[in-house]
Amino acid sequence: MKLPVRSSIDRRNFLRGAGLALAVPFLESASTKAYGALDPSRNKRILAVGNHLGFYPGAFFPKEEGSDYLSSPTLHNIEKHRDDFTVFSHLDHDVNGGHGGVNAFLTGVRKQESKGFPEKNVSLDQIAAEHVGSGARFPSITTGIGEGTDMCWTRTGVRIPPVNSPSRLFNALFTEMPKSQREVEKRKMTHQGSVLDALLDSAKSLQGRLDGSDRDKMDQYLTSVREVEKRLQMSQEWLDRPKPNPAMKPVSEEDRMDIEEMPLFFDLLTLALQTDSTRVATFEIPLGFTTTDLDGVSYGYHGLSHHSKGEEKLAELQVAENYIFTQVNRLLDNLKEAKIFDDTLVIVGSGMSDGSRHSNKDLPVLLAGGGLQHKGHLVCPEEHHKRVPLSNLWLSALQWFGVERDTFGKSTGTFSGLNFS
Repeated sequence: MKLPVRSSIDRRNFLRGAGLALAVPFLESASTKAYGALDPSRNKRILAVGNHLGFYPGAFFPKEEGSDYLSSPTLHNIEKHRDDFTVFSHLDHDVNGGHGGVNAFLTGVRKQESKGFPEKNVSLDQIAAEHVGSGARFPSITTGIGEGTDMCWTRTGVRIPPVNSPSRLFNALFTEMPKSQREVEKRKMTHQGSVLDALLDSAKSLQGRLDGSDRDKMDQYLTSVREVEKRLQMSQEWLDRPKPNPAMKPVSEEDRMDIEEMPLFFDLLTLALQTDSTRVATFEIPLGFTTTDLDGVSYGYHGLSHHSKGEEKLAELQVAENYIFTQVNRLLDNLKEAKIFDDTLVIVGSGMSDGSRHSNKDLPVLLAGGGLQHKGHLVCPEEHHKRVPLSNLWLSALQWFGVERDTFGKSTGTFSGLNFS
C-alpha cells in the first residue's frame, strides 16, 4: 500500500487502506479455562448496559434517599437486589446535544468536543480493556441490538460498533476454529504485521515534511497503528489455545425479535465473564429497539420517548422499561448464580435522561455488585457549583478495577460518596 502524498489524511481511510480496523477484531478467540473452572480468587470485571433513550425520570428515581427508599416503578423490577445496588441522582457530564450527547455516557466527553483531550473521547470499557491486555482472550466484548448507541470508543476517538448477532458471539466464545482455518488466520496476521511495519516506516518518513497540525494528525495515525499491532500480537497468543465448553446449546443464526435477543445476549455475556473469556463487556440498547414486540405496546421506542407526559405513551413506555429491567434483574440473578457478582461491577444507565426533552442532564445511573457497600439511593449535590461530575464515578470504577490513573474525562477527583475499596 502507498501512503497518500497529501499531508492531511483521513485517519480512518488511512487505516482501512491497510486492511485493518481500530476496534479489536471480534472473532479472534476465547478463553483457555473450562466452564466452571475459574479460580475462586477471581479477577475483577466490568459489565456496562447502556440505553440510548434513557429512562423516564418520574418512574426511575426514588423519591426518598438512603437505603430505606420506596422502590420507584422502574427499580421495582430489581427490588430483590436492592441491597446490592446504588442508584445515583444528579450525576451527568455537563454536556448538551440530545442524541448527539449520548455518546458521552462512558467517556465523559462528547465525540464532537474531544479534540483538546489527550485521550480523545475514550470510553471507560476501553481503558479497562487496556489494563486487561492479553490476560483474557478478549480484552473487551462490545455487544448490542442493531446498530447500538455509540457507547464504546478507542483512545483515538474511533467508535467500536457492537456485535449484534448472538450466534456470532457464541461462535467467537465457544466454537473451535478448524486447524486449517487457524493456519489461514496466522498467515493473515503475519501479512497484516508486515503491512503495519511498512506503514510505520512510510509514516515516519513523511513526518519531517509536515507542519505542526499535520504532525499531530500523523501522531494519531501512529498511535492507532500501534494499537492494531498490539492487538494482532494478542490474537497470535490465543489462536491455538482451546476455548471453554459452555453450559448451553449452540446458538443458531436466525431471525429473532429484539426482546428475544436481549436475554440471550445477557446469558452469553455472563458465560463470557464466568469463563474468563473477557473481563470487560458492554451491551447497547439502541434508539430503534422494537418495543412493539411487547404486549400492550403500539408505539415504537423513539416515539414513546417523545411522550410529552401523555398518559397513554407513558403507560406504554413503562411497559418497555419494565421489560428492560426485568432482563437486568435476570442478569443480576445469573451473575450471582455464577458466583461472580461480587467481582463484577455492573453499570446500568444512559447518556440521556429524558428522551422527551432530549436532556443530557441528571442521568439515570445505577451501579450493582462489585463487592461494594451499596447505599440505596445516593443523592448528589444539585447546586451547580457543587455538582459532582459523573466522570468522578467512572474514575473510581476504573481504580476499583485496578487501573492506576488520577483522571478520566472531565473528572475533578475520585467519587467520595461510595467506598470502592
